[in-house]
Amino acid sequence: MSNPTQLRYSKEHEWLTAAEDGVSTVGITEHAANALGDVVFVQLPEVGDTVTAGETCGELESTKSVSDLYSPVGGEITEVNEDVVNDPSLVNSAPFEGGWLFKVRVTDEPADLLTAAEYEAHTAG
Repeated sequence: MSNPTQLRYSKEHEWLTAAEDGVSTVGITEHAANALGDVVFVQLPEVGDTVTAGETCGELESTKSVSDLYSPVGGEITEVNEDVVNDPSLVNSAPFEGGWLFKVRVTDEPADLLTAAEYEAHTAG
């Protein structure tokens, strides 16, 4: 499994793009999507909601379990991926492309986000 090197990662298995005009895109990693199994329902934060780094902001339900979704950064939600809400399987089939979850205007970025290599070491352990 290869994690895109331009992204940063949380220990809770979310990925984050570099901010573009202050806004970053968030999704879950392929590792998390594989561990979840077939995702059948996605509950995302609403546009305008404020999220806190490391705090729960939604849920992903699969055929195996329900898992909390954590925000890797703090900020205001600017967009949610309606395609994923309508077709949760995108989280499994394209976790780094069409399966992104939400966009956030970043106001707080924790120092403990991981590089791709650090994330791979984290998931290997």
